[in-house]
Amino acid sequence: MNKSDAPALTRNDGLVSHILHSQHEVSETELTITWVDVEPGACQVTHEHDPEQVYVILSGTGIMTVGDEERPVTAGDLVHIPANTEHGLENTGDRTLEYVSAATPAFPAAEVDEFYEQ
Repeated sequence: MNKSDAPALTRNDGLVSHILHSQHEVSETELTITWVDVEPGACQVTHEHDPEQVYVILSGTGIMTVGDEERPVTAGDLVHIPANTEHGLENTGDRTLEYVSAATPAFPAAEVDEFYEQ
């Protein structure tokens, strides 16, 4: 799946999630893979969920919060997010921050649909 072909979903918060791999395409998968674009100044709301997750930062700069820890992130960084741990990301740069997320087990398709309902 190419990013340009993936469904682009937003909650009008400065983040656009391109769903590259999910239970919508492969019902038996144990992975959800998402490419996320975070506009300058935008902030991913702090949240937690059952799946374990990693973010691979592709471009841009930001501040990543995982649990009680805050650290700067930049292209090439990998961030591990344990299951059920609060986390969020703020773009502190002047260009789009891009990252790819991998989560396991996969987010149920209905949960993804509900998250992006407008």
